[in-house]
Amino acid sequence: MTNLILLVTCFLLGVALHQTRRMPASAPAALNSFIIHISLPALTLLYIHDIRLEPEFAYAAIMAWLHFGLGAGFFWVAGRALHLSRPTTGALMLTGGLGNTSFLGLPMIETFYGHEGLAAGIVADQLGSFLTLSTLGIITAGLYSSGAPDARTILRKIVLFPPFIALIVALVLIPVDYPVWAVAVLKRLGDTLAPLALVSVGFQLRLGHLAGNGRNLVLGLAFKLLLAPFVLYLLLAGVLGAKGLVAQVTLFEAAMPPMITAAIIATEHDLDPQLANLMVAVGIMLSFFTLTGWWWALRGI
Repeated sequence: MTNLILLVTCFLLGVALHQTRRMPASAPAALNSFIIHISLPALTLLYIHDIRLEPEFAYAAIMAWLHFGLGAGFFWVAGRALHLSRPTTGALMLTGGLGNTSFLGLPMIETFYGHEGLAAGIVADQLGSFLTLSTLGIITAGLYSSGAPDARTILRKIVLFPPFIALIVALVLIPVDYPVWAVAVLKRLGDTLAPLALVSVGFQLRLGHLAGNGRNLVLGLAFKLLLAPFVLYLLLAGVLGAKGLVAQVTLFEAAMPPMITAAIIATEHDLDPQLANLMVAVGIMLSFFTLTGWWWALRGI
């Protein structure tokens, strides 16, 4: 519960800082840069190092990849049918295809499923959502940003993406025990992600933007919060027969609202920043209701 209160508080502080003009308009760019270059790499170095895979975690690892694939296909079709601009389609693919499986997902898992559900949540986040963002997410951002860079440029963005570099380093260091001071430093740096990200989103929230983005916002959130989790439920629980706590937590993670880091990537690539930030802000608020519904629906598997 403390984590959820922290998220809400930081979001409201971001809104207040904008309203009172206590921070410059360029503040979100600085906050987002800190998150990408310091907070996320620190979390990656900390958590990937300690992951111990079990066969039952396979569903958790593949969920985000399936989710992003569904989102890319759905929004590609929707974009053509509704004549959406490339930046808008790209923003929907990123925010509608990637869930907030870490600093909202993990506290929600602990709230609804207890501490024993966190292992599956970490696998779903680190080997699922994070890897998907670092590869397919960066590719999508590059393809839908202005200029449509070539394959070499996109590959360079992936390889030089700070969290991806941290991932490679973390995998190499798995056999090495971190000293106590290193763990403490990485945890402190990683803990900055949620507060800074929510302040950034709150700072950029403009309720006036709802008028021009209503249809696309409804489309994106209906897919992210309802349709995608339902399709994954049919696939994982119905077709593949996934059952038990790991399956429940995996599908619960699939129902998370849009990933804040995905919105940051969309903003940095100028992919409809207004819509991307609305997807996160409104999605988080709605998810407190939709996640309760999904928890109830998933009890039977």
